Amino acid sequence: METENPVNYKYMGRSFNDLSINDDSTAFSDCNSDRSGEFPSASSQNRRLVLACANSENSDELIRQLVSDLDSCSIDEQKQAALELRLLAKNKPENRLKIAKAGAIRPLISLISSSDPYLQENGVTAILNLSLCDENKELIASSGAIKPLVRALRTGTSTAKENAACALLRLSQVEENKVAIGRSGAIPLLVNLLENGGFRGKKDASTALYSLCTVKENKIRAVEAGIMRPLVELMADFGSNMVDKSAFVMSVLVPVPEAKTALVEEGGIPVLVEIIEVGSQRQKEIAVAILLLICEDSVLFRTMVAREGAIPPLVALSQSGTNRAKQKAETLIELLRQPRSGNAAARHSDVSV
Repeated sequence: METENPVNYKYMGRSFNDLSINDDSTAFSDCNSDRSGEFPSASSQNRRLVLACANSENSDELIRQLVSDLDSCSIDEQKQAALELRLLAKNKPENRLKIAKAGAIRPLISLISSSDPYLQENGVTAILNLSLCDENKELIASSGAIKPLVRALRTGTSTAKENAACALLRLSQVEENKVAIGRSGAIPLLVNLLENGGFRGKKDASTALYSLCTVKENKIRAVEAGIMRPLVELMADFGSNMVDKSAFVMSVLVPVPEAKTALVEEGGIPVLVEIIEVGSQRQKEIAVAILLLICEDSVLFRTMVAREGAIPPLVALSQSGTNRAKQKAETLIELLRQPRSGNAAARHSDVSV
């Protein structure tokens, strides 16, 4: 597996190894658990859950019974068991390990392949909630969850798709799973969710893609799936609340040549220049970092960026931005102003990935 290292950029005797933005903590809120409905407050099941959450002994007994019910011949019993396990895992973190140790993971994975959309949705969401426990991630992946989650990403309800994206994100936090998830066909489906999903779907897809695309082969898959079009469109829409997330995803893709070409073909240069003009400080810094990466070894792209009017806002950023933004803006200005010669660029830049 080839994981991308930070880019080391050298220009005019200066070297800095961070063309990306480290502060992604507020751009990407993790998928913490399902955010869908609870039981009706008056139901007997809800009272049973409250009792279970309050009493460890009752919780253990209930979990064992629910895991047994997952193998019932009655679809209604399976639905109820999956829903209760899902909520037990959501509402009390210590239940996540208990449920896994009770043997729930494999039968829940089987439910993800169900033709019943409600059963599938609860299976997906229960697996998502169990994956919030780090100790469960490897077991979930080794039990065969990846392909059924990808199938739910293709055929499930909107909630099932969103929660499948979140579950795949959680599994991708184990480095070895990233290639397996990419090779299972998840990347084009996540790109589709990014382009066509609701706001939560777009957010969850972008977060999963950001994690998965630290692996080079997944970057290529994402570009081939057409990711640059929705990224550029979302970055151009300041009302989408997706500018930061889309820019972070783009920043992990552009080290590969295919991504640079696709970005330019989809009209990304004018959008990036506009962000430098009117975006937030963090957005401006990300945009400059991306432009540095696409301009570093292409006279044509440098010419396009300069003709788009990038130098004035870059000068302004070099005077008023953060220290890192100032440095990147100054470097990009020097790069854009150098003679239109590929040989000159080669003498002053050295990028290793």
